Amino acid sequence: MTTTKRSAVKQAAISPKEGPALPAALPAPAAKKTVAKRAAKTTTPEPVVENLFFSRDESWLRFNQRVLEEAEDTTNPLLERVKFLAITASNLDEFVEIRVAGILQRIEDGFNEPQQADEGGLNLVERLDLLSKRMAKFVAAQYRCWNKQLLPALDAAGVRVLRWKDLSDEARAHALEFYENEVDPLLTPVTIDPSHPFPRVLNKALCISLLLRHKRRGAGGAKPPSVLGVVTVPRSLSRLVPLPSPEGKVDFIFLHELIESQVERMFRGYEVLAKSAFRVTRNSNLYLQEEESRSVLESVRAELHNRRKGDVVRMEIECSAPAEMIERLRVNFELDEAQVFQTDGPVNLSRLMNLYSLVKLPELKYPSFSGKPYRLSPKSEDLFAEIRRHDVLLHHPFDSYSTVEDFIEAGALDEHVITMKQTLYRTSKDSPIFRSLIEAAQSKDVTVVVELMARFDEDSNIRWARELEDAGVGVFHGIFGLKTHCKLSLLVRRDPDGTVRRYAHLGTGNYNPVTARFYTDISLLTCRTEITRAVQAVFNYLTAESEEEVFPPLLVAPLTLADSLLALIAREADHARAGRKAGIVAKMNGLLDRKTVEALYAASQAGVEIDLIVRGMCSLRPGVKGLSERIRVRSVVGRFLEHSRIFQFENGGETDMYCGSADWMPRNLYERCEVLFPVRDAALVKRLREEILGSYLKDNAKARLLQPDGEYIRAPRNGPAFSSQDYLMGLGVEKSSAAD
Repeated sequence: MTTTKRSAVKQAAISPKEGPALPAALPAPAAKKTVAKRAAKTTTPEPVVENLFFSRDESWLRFNQRVLEEAEDTTNPLLERVKFLAITASNLDEFVEIRVAGILQRIEDGFNEPQQADEGGLNLVERLDLLSKRMAKFVAAQYRCWNKQLLPALDAAGVRVLRWKDLSDEARAHALEFYENEVDPLLTPVTIDPSHPFPRVLNKALCISLLLRHKRRGAGGAKPPSVLGVVTVPRSLSRLVPLPSPEGKVDFIFLHELIESQVERMFRGYEVLAKSAFRVTRNSNLYLQEEESRSVLESVRAELHNRRKGDVVRMEIECSAPAEMIERLRVNFELDEAQVFQTDGPVNLSRLMNLYSLVKLPELKYPSFSGKPYRLSPKSEDLFAEIRRHDVLLHHPFDSYSTVEDFIEAGALDEHVITMKQTLYRTSKDSPIFRSLIEAAQSKDVTVVVELMARFDEDSNIRWARELEDAGVGVFHGIFGLKTHCKLSLLVRRDPDGTVRRYAHLGTGNYNPVTARFYTDISLLTCRTEITRAVQAVFNYLTAESEEEVFPPLLVAPLTLADSLLALIAREADHARAGRKAGIVAKMNGLLDRKTVEALYAASQAGVEIDLIVRGMCSLRPGVKGLSERIRVRSVVGRFLEHSRIFQFENGGETDMYCGSADWMPRNLYERCEVLFPVRDAALVKRLREEILGSYLKDNAKARLLQPDGEYIRAPRNGPAFSSQDYLMGLGVEKSSAAD
């Protein structure tokens, strides 16, 4: 289907209407003139708004700042704070690998045009310079958090990360034994000279750089020039080495410090002038050429190999490194000075996640939590009978993910199930879902759509695809050029009454039992004919690119979702203008699509009250009089990663509620296969509105409110602290106890 046809498709059940036109972005003089002209026609003057949209990258950096604030928050358990700090480092890695690398790639390709107004009118070089300064400031804040807050607090709690010079004789002997047996056999020291070129440093691999001078004197006793040496720290080993500890203490040493203590043994005949840990980050974007590929699988596999040796886009090195060493490395990797980040502490803070797993002190972590299991009604003999009686809504992790696993396992084992269809975007190693699909293929038709280009999971997805094929599963990779991001499972079953029925699971999260324990997501289990028939139509689209005109009641990207979303927002504006009940509450991970933001601005001006719960990037500018004064944006960052997408439209008093896989971002609306599904059961709609969305809107403990200038502030407390996630955990425990 062509792009023109895709954009023209409308959802038949919704009548889209045009809202007030808004400029996509205005330069300052034009913005002032236009706003002044509008103001003359209204009783309330409108403000001068030069940029209607916040920068995507600036918004992302602010999101990571909110995560860092959780690392700094002393009300969080100590090891959870360490974990939050590690997450900020991992997030920043991906930002550099993808976003910064993308800008550099465009500059290298000769593009340096001024950007849109939401980027401040900067060209790519200017934008990159601004981001580099922001990242440098953020990195400094990360290491202040580690050095000034977390390290002293860990030490006070009896968890010590020691330097080599501070080890006791017993600890040093233990560390040396570990080095001899486990580390030394894995090391390859390299001295850089004409016969030993600089080694190929893998993406994000931790290395040790050394400045060396040969001890042999040259002619006339002259000192020989200094040379570089490099040792790669083994990736297979934990970055923290446990040590024997005094009672009441838990001691570690960083692996790279242990290796650094022994470098003289690796470079005999050389004087070690300086040593420092460093690592480089490479461009990790995949560039696929459809016409050159025998298959999507082979293409992705080839590009994964290239990713490991993509262009270097950042170097991190300890600030103790001498200028000569930094300059030699910078020149070797062909980096500008702004691409070099000096760290006041261990390079690669993401590896501090090891500390969280290695320290067995539950008092320094969140109390353990397991979601409540779903209990069948007394009249239901199995899960299929339960779904026939009513739809089942699950809110993970507060509701156990085992119910979803049970649904797919039942499909595999139940002799009455005829066929199974499944999408897989990311799943976990040794996933019960994966095993169930292989088991099912022994006795029934099984179709799986595997998304090979789920970023940073490509390797594992290729392995799963091949294992599934070997087991007899029909494996497909969706439509080239579109990621398959929808979360769908469809079982066709001949029920005891002889009726052939479809049963479906539709979700907002990946089929991953591991992440389901700490991502918040929604699952719907249903056998409603109109929904399950549409789910089958989506699978036909994915496997045969069957050009369905509509998929009611599902909203499907890139075919019907974008236009249907605009129509739903416009309908609320119509209700508001007519004096009917109007309102929007939308929860998602990101909001960047310009047309959607413009539609929300128009709805606000029409009188619609709008509450947005956006975890990450948000380009909408809320609270601007005459533009978005009825729009409020909040972000909740807490124990669980907020991943659910829930969309509530008041619709004149007849609420429409949708959940699904899509954020309101261009990639989700136009570049992926996504599905939003309606929740029709009145009791489930009430639960989504009051129990789930209502709790996030009340949060004054972990919520931040987006301000018109782009900054976030803590939600004000006009009473006791209220954490939505704590409330939902407690609610789950109460319900489970009541069921017992």
